[in-house]
Amino acid sequence: MSRLSVEALEKSLMRLEEGFADAARYPDLLVVRDGVIQRFEIAMDLSWKLMQRALKEIYQVDEGVLLSKKDIFRQAAKYRLLDNTEAWLGHYEARNKTSHIYDNEEAARAFERARAFLADAKITLERLRHAA
Repeated sequence: MSRLSVEALEKSLMRLEEGFADAARYPDLLVVRDGVIQRFEIAMDLSWKLMQRALKEIYQVDEGVLLSKKDIFRQAAKYRLLDNTEAWLGHYEARNKTSHIYDNEEAARAFERARAFLADAKITLERLRHAA
């Protein structure tokens, strides 16, 4: 079994926090908002991939049980890597919408969703750190 590294996720969450700080300083700059959304997408992807790896390598969950993001989030909740499966499904849905829809209202919703994600992802990061 290889050691689970959480460093990339940790760095991506720090960058997301920095993005929110920049957005607070420059609330009218859409490029800053869009940067936060991009950082959210990256952190979300790192989160589910790291959960999936932890489930396989640490918790020995059969790969056949982890066929979808919904499966990954449910199993992660089962092993207490996250608290709320539905919240994570919502985070992932918001992340997917930002990749395919270029709409100002959707971007504003994704920006706000990224705030909720950040809080949840910090909890998951700590749990992954302890699992490793």
